[in-house]
Amino acid sequence: MLGVSFDTPDENAAFAKKLQLGFPLLSDRDHSVALAYGAVKTLGDKWPSRISILIDENGLVERVYEQVDPRAHPASVLAEILGA
Repeated sequence: MLGVSFDTPDENAAFAKKLQLGFPLLSDRDHSVALAYGAVKTLGDKWPSRISILIDENGLVERVYEQVDPRAHPASVLAEILGA
């Protein structure tokens, strides 16, 4: 699992430490990752949509989750992956 944010690497590191995230939080300062995965419509967008993308072991997009609730989403994706 990875997270991506428009914040700087230092801001992301502080945020990840504060919330004790169990995954890397990457910096997308030029918004190119957000554009490639549809989290923004243009490079000039100031805020990305909160989405999750499930990528399989071959690097292919398996599923896109739009407008996720960050509190419930990880558990629901895990349950789906495990077939629960």
